[in-house]
Amino acid sequence: MTTTTTLLVIAKEPVPGRVKTRLTPPFTPAEAAALAEASLADTLAAVAAAPARRRVLVLEGRPGPWLPAGFEVVPQCAGSLDLRLAAAFGACDGPALLIGMDTPQVTPELLDVDWSAYEAWFGPAVDGGFWALGLAVPDPSLLRGVPMSVPETGAVQYERLRAAGLRTGRLPVLRDVDTAGDARLVAAEAPAGAFAARLADFTRHLTRPVLR
Repeated sequence: MTTTTTLLVIAKEPVPGRVKTRLTPPFTPAEAAALAEASLADTLAAVAAAPARRRVLVLEGRPGPWLPAGFEVVPQCAGSLDLRLAAAFGACDGPALLIGMDTPQVTPELLDVDWSAYEAWFGPAVDGGFWALGLAVPDPSLLRGVPMSVPETGAVQYERLRAAGLRTGRLPVLRDVDTAGDARLVAAEAPAGAFAARLADFTRHLTRPVLR
């Protein structure tokens, strides 16, 4: 199947102390980084299996053995997250769908969006943010100035799309992995993935249950 879509993944190199810090405790910084790596690996596997014209990893840091073949790697620009997302879209010359590294339960089917009826796609997250954003005609101005990592992020971004007059399709609500409780719930949604396996390895050694 051919497609015009560029699939973008924005991610950080899974380095202890720099990723998934809200998982510590109950996990150590090294364990949190290993969980981030597994989440990223599952995400990239889904992107690799989805139809795409290009697959681009927009990376802060350096690629590692977790990167599968078939991806272009470009560095994130400097600045706040809204500017980094805007720059990722600005480098695309056709329809683009961007996701992060925090939803290892994502499937190739969710990433196979249809542009015939919609000019944008929006995937809301449980925490009020968004896990996916797609633009048929990438316009960085639609992201610049959107407050990131706050409960109203998703609402503000969706309003930007609506105010621009874009017909917007909505993807299912997904949960980001931010806390240990999130990790447990996400692993249950995708029990066959690398993330679920890594979480099971680590939680087996915890002295108390992972509740939040």
